[in-house]
Amino acid sequence: MSFQAYIDAVETKTGMIPSALLDVAHERGFGEQSKAGDVAAWLKEDYGVGRGHAMAFFHVLKNGPQISEEHVGSAGAHRDESTVLRLDGKANR
Repeated sequence: MSFQAYIDAVETKTGMIPSALLDVAHERGFGEQSKAGDVAAWLKEDYGVGRGHAMAFFHVLKNGPQISEEHVGSAGAHRDESTVLRLDGKANR
């Protein structure tokens, strides 16, 4: 599963585009200094998001939409098309 696919799955599970969920996270006091476990617990409790998907969201919360070039352009299931994740929702692609 690509990094973008993880973020898209969080959108499906929560019913919110990633940028809107980031806004909710910030309103709840989560940000760059938050602990991953706290964010994962919130996503699990409020939306039923599993740990792996929560960790992908946490990466975006902590670091923004930029990801490593490691899987960009490679073959296989973990391939991403860009080093910048789309946070504007699946319907906007």
